[in-house]
Amino acid sequence: MTTYNVTLFGIHLKIHPIAFTLPIGKNGWDIYWYGIIIASGFLLAVLYAAKNAKRFNINFDRLLDVVIVTTPVAILCARTYYVLFDGEKISGISDFFGFGNNSGFSGLAIYGGVIGAAVCGTVMCKIKNIKILDALDLAAVGFLIGQGIGRWGNFMNQEAYGSFTGSSFWGMQSERTILEMGEGLVHPCFLYESIWCIAGFFLLNYLSKKREFSGQISLCYCAWYGFGRAVIELLRTDSLMIGPIKVSFLLSLLIAVSAVAVLITFKLRKNQSQSNLSYVEVFSEDNREAKEDEDE
Repeated sequence: MTTYNVTLFGIHLKIHPIAFTLPIGKNGWDIYWYGIIIASGFLLAVLYAAKNAKRFNINFDRLLDVVIVTTPVAILCARTYYVLFDGEKISGISDFFGFGNNSGFSGLAIYGGVIGAAVCGTVMCKIKNIKILDALDLAAVGFLIGQGIGRWGNFMNQEAYGSFTGSSFWGMQSERTILEMGEGLVHPCFLYESIWCIAGFFLLNYLSKKREFSGQISLCYCAWYGFGRAVIELLRTDSLMIGPIKVSFLLSLLIAVSAVAVLITFKLRKNQSQSNLSYVEVFSEDNREAKEDEDE
């Protein structure tokens, strides 16, 4: 069993990526902490949706049908996104699904999952007669729960780290980082993103109680996560690439800028419409006197 000797915040830890092995197949089927942690984040997101669906004007029973269909599609999209941009060579469907080894999918990309969930979820909301923008607002808060917790799966696999930090206290080191980067402390990018997402959850949960229009929270999610991911992506050394360009950095930046632009446009339009609504007194002082004279 693989074991990583990890140093984080000056604390030395032994990390086992594999939680346990099921007696399936010739060599068994390894169950990774990565999958368990991702599933835990997903479950908490669903529980949040169940508790708050009514506040978003959504019938949770209908939403659950959407989740059941959307989840496997999102996983497939996350895998497809990774394969396309990582350049992983697969010889057939068995390699895509990981049937050729003990561990199933060997690479997933968050953005692929989010995009797949948004597209499939939109179609399913239409079918189940759920207001799409309200569903996206609720899902956006849930995404941050799942992403904030799920990034610790990367820690268990010792991935999603960045460049050298020098002698920074928050640096991380393990056999894997030494093998791939050399001696030295590296940025624990998984931790940065986890903290950013959890902070975003509390922020968006608060804003959702004061939302002014449907779709506002999903736009705030795009702005918040997009900006944070763009910055963190600059530190990472394992980014998916198109030539010299980091795919997730470019996509994150475009999403964040676009979301902010839409939010500002909506805000300006709202302020303009409110300023155009001025109260015109039916009876001014002069009109009141004239009215009184007529009555006399």
